[in-house]
Amino acid sequence: MNMVLSTWARIAGGWVLAVAGAAYAQPLTLANFGGANGQAQAVAFVQPFARQQGFAVTTAETSGDLAPIRAMVQAKAVRWDVIEVESTELALGCAEGLFERIDRTKLAHGSLMLPGSVHDCGVGAFVWSTVLAYDGSKLKRAPATWADFWDVARFPGKRALRKGARYNLEFALMADGVHRRDVYAVLATEAGQARALAKLETLRPHIVWWESGAQPPQWLAAGEVVMASAFNGRIGAARQAGATQMEIVWNDAIYELDYWAIVKGTKRRAEALAFIDHATSPEAQLAFSRAIPYGPTHFHAILKYEEGRKPVAGNAHGALIDLSMTASDLPSAPANLRRALPFSAAFWSQRGAALEQRLGQRAVP
Repeated sequence: MNMVLSTWARIAGGWVLAVAGAAYAQPLTLANFGGANGQAQAVAFVQPFARQQGFAVTTAETSGDLAPIRAMVQAKAVRWDVIEVESTELALGCAEGLFERIDRTKLAHGSLMLPGSVHDCGVGAFVWSTVLAYDGSKLKRAPATWADFWDVARFPGKRALRKGARYNLEFALMADGVHRRDVYAVLATEAGQARALAKLETLRPHIVWWESGAQPPQWLAAGEVVMASAFNGRIGAARQAGATQMEIVWNDAIYELDYWAIVKGTKRRAEALAFIDHATSPEAQLAFSRAIPYGPTHFHAILKYEEGRKPVAGNAHGALIDLSMTASDLPSAPANLRRALPFSAAFWSQRGAALEQRLGQRAVP
């Protein structure tokens, strides 16, 4: 494109590569979850894409709630073009017509991605896990299971869990002896739901509920809790920042994908698809995983980690990617996937509202 590239600017919480003409007046807008994740996306996805393509790109922060998307689509006043969503919200938004349909044949990397990465309305951005995390400097022994998380006699102190039923009922069943392969079969029954809720209830006096992904590593570091469920990337980011005493238990973690979706009615659909192709390339995914340890969805990126190879300088993004982490740091590493529970978006889409209501009546303040 014959555009005159100008300078980088920090605008509205996102990175913009200023360009001449109308493109700058109407930038491509990416909505993500912010924090360490958003910072990693700026480095790996947003800045290189804008620099290479000449698109003006800015970011906004989303909480994951679909309400703002509904309002935009219904009012035909779409402000966000591409949005990062979790799997349950992707399924709900797709069913409601909030996202554009994805033509799988038009994706540059669709045939080289993990199973489940290409959805009718979205493309897998990265793999992440909710893990058991702890501060090794503050515990005399290391927890190894969700049963340990529930064992307040051997591990006294507060625990942090993400507010809500999702993930916590799965953890409760595994703590109660249910093997991860059987969790959703048990949770699909009334008896299984009652069992999970009752198990969670036993821990209620010791729970601190978190709502932001930044809270678990902060609370662990401060000694406010002894263990926490946490996004693996947030713990990894804390370790990279110097908190090397932070530890992750990968056994019986719950893994799922975040997806890129295109908001229905955007006038920048072509640019949005170009961004998704860029962000799902192996080079971009390796750069992202280097910045924050969330797992690639592209097989070539996963294999480069698994084989321990280091891409050379001067890759497609013009930067050296030296893989200082190993495959064991990533949730999409085969060894970690094998001992984790794949999150069931279908289960939570069908039963989530009722289970959230039941938990809200019993355990969550």
